Amino acid sequence: MRFVYSDRYKLDIGAHVFQMEKYAMVRDNLLTAGQAEPTDFIEPPEPNLDDIRLVHTPEYVDDLLNLRWSQRTVHSELPLNSEVVQGFMLFASGTVTACRFALEDKIAMHLGGGFHHAYADHGEGFCYINDIAVGIRKMQQEKRIERAAVIDCDLHQGNGTAKIFQGDTKVFTFSIHQERLYPVKERSDYDIGLDEETGDELYNEQLQGVVGKILAQHKPELVVYVAGADPFKFDQLGALRLTKRGLAFRDRIVIDGCYKRGIPVVPVTAGGYAHDPTDTAEIHTNTARECLRVLGQLKPAVKPPESGEQPAPSQPEQQPS
Repeated sequence: MRFVYSDRYKLDIGAHVFQMEKYAMVRDNLLTAGQAEPTDFIEPPEPNLDDIRLVHTPEYVDDLLNLRWSQRTVHSELPLNSEVVQGFMLFASGTVTACRFALEDKIAMHLGGGFHHAYADHGEGFCYINDIAVGIRKMQQEKRIERAAVIDCDLHQGNGTAKIFQGDTKVFTFSIHQERLYPVKERSDYDIGLDEETGDELYNEQLQGVVGKILAQHKPELVVYVAGADPFKFDQLGALRLTKRGLAFRDRIVIDGCYKRGIPVVPVTAGGYAHDPTDTAEIHTNTARECLRVLGQLKPAVKPPESGEQPAPSQPEQQPS
């Protein structure tokens, strides 16, 4: 299995709740456990501005390239400098690359990306470039696909993604998220807004009830799965209170559901703000392990996970459909 990753993903954004170190931690977790080899991690190519412009307006791209504070850039809650702008464009290149790999291999994971709050004409919520939309639009431009779906299981609604694809019958957007929380909501094709303290059972019951229907009815040729770690019970920004075990089963519902139907899937990491960054990294690592399991490539870990909570079982209590 191929993982798209770059050491350049660790951007210097100063003291911030966004844990840029998590990307390298996920890679290291997989290598240390003997569940991936160094050659499994693929560096994305340098970003192509024409790809970015498939989604983002000329005015917004110009502001980014010229590091210009404006109404289009000021709501990102991030520094605006060359390293950060180029880094976010590299994330978009990474998602494009992972989409290509998934269409070849059925599953490819991007150890980055998932910046679903970026709109076509402005940035928001730690997001400058909507790599999800760029990946889908690039695959459509190259005529690799016509239809796609976004299954967004981040803590927060994917408002930028929803707005970008509103009215587009070729791209189905779904978001399951904490309702009374940032951001101001846009209309996805289907939204599930959950209450605080939802927990594992109700969350996965709700998710399992819709994933199969989306895949069967919309018939996407590619799914981008926004596998945020922030529904976790110790996340600093939310209160859905899922455990690592519950999040791993969430991953299984989506990834297994796509794979059984022969639909290529690209998990992207999106958010995650646990008090301990190792928890965030372990949740993303479990998503990678689920990809390997579905492909029949998951090797027993060389040593057990270092986190205090037990990982997901090798077989779920119920099979996703």
